[in-house]
Amino acid sequence: MKVGIVVPYSFSFWGGVVDHAQEQALALIECGVDARLLIGHDPPGRLSRLLHPTAGRFERPPPHVLPLGRSVIVPANGSLANIVLSPSAVLATRQTLERERFDLLHIHEPLTPALGVAALASATEPVVATFHAAGPSRWRRTAMSLWGFLLDRIDVRIAVSEAAAATAHDYSPGEYRLIPNGVRLPERFELDGRRPHVVFVGRHEPRKGLVVLLRAWPTIRYRTGARLRVVGADPLAVRHLLHRERVADDGIDLLGVLSTEDLDRELAGAKMLVAPSLGSESFGMVLTRAFAAATPVVASDIDGYRDLVGASNGILVPPGDEASLAEAMCTLLTDEPTRRACAASARAEAERGYAWPKLAATLLGIYEDLLCSAVAASP
Repeated sequence: MKVGIVVPYSFSFWGGVVDHAQEQALALIECGVDARLLIGHDPPGRLSRLLHPTAGRFERPPPHVLPLGRSVIVPANGSLANIVLSPSAVLATRQTLERERFDLLHIHEPLTPALGVAALASATEPVVATFHAAGPSRWRRTAMSLWGFLLDRIDVRIAVSEAAAATAHDYSPGEYRLIPNGVRLPERFELDGRRPHVVFVGRHEPRKGLVVLLRAWPTIRYRTGARLRVVGADPLAVRHLLHRERVADDGIDLLGVLSTEDLDRELAGAKMLVAPSLGSESFGMVLTRAFAAATPVVASDIDGYRDLVGASNGILVPPGDEASLAEAMCTLLTDEPTRRACAASARAEAERGYAWPKLAATLLGIYEDLLCSAVAASP
């Protein structure tokens, strides 16, 4: 079976959908599927540095990745996404589909130009689509008026969460199968001997709630002596935020963008992940990544998070409530038996519901059923 996985973003920059699709491709390859990732890529050079001032992986992508064009930064869903919008990418997508002759396409965020839309318009093979976004979007109505009719070409719809399914159903009614974002499970993990570190992972965007965490931090630092490890956010932007909020940087380490391996090590050695997002989260991918490392979570009680975090693997707090956030974090940092029990439960949850081998087997079953139905329906 040969499967083309289409992603409208750039492989050069880490993000939830990009990471999900990359891990999906690798998991399918391990199952014997000839999987290729059709995605944007920003090669090294002055133009990439001009268009993308943040750090990225500009080196040549692995063999299973088929680059289809450069990306630009576009505000989307309260975030800044690296989306491929070049008209030449439409032609590149069509030519790649003709050359590769996939048995099936799996398109992530099919309403997003240019790659998702181009793949839908050009596909002659069966199409599976995964919808990730949750919540309102200002550009979605325009997209639906221009190329929304292409969504009728989708044979199987998948959503990563109930929130994502509800959002997608509003503009594209149909049956949605729930398959969450997957996670790689480290073979080795330790429940004990953790450093008094708290990890925050996310870009410096208002919806990620970093400012709430920084306001709460002096109390947490005073009561526990813990260190805050900030991953993903631009260090200079965080320093500006600290200055604006008049928060000292005592006990705060600004790590910037980390490789997958370095982030795994950070999570595996920390006592806790904190996710103080304010909303617009369809699925807490970084939360399940912490679960895989047996690291409990303190997170906001919002759609996309509350289905993942419970009393057994962490603590939910009201979004934007710095006092509640500080109290919950201090509780887990100072109550080692509770933290250890949550850590063990978090790992078990990752193994039970989010491990890529299980999700890949589910996807493979969907692909096989769809291809069999396509063969039966052909003249």
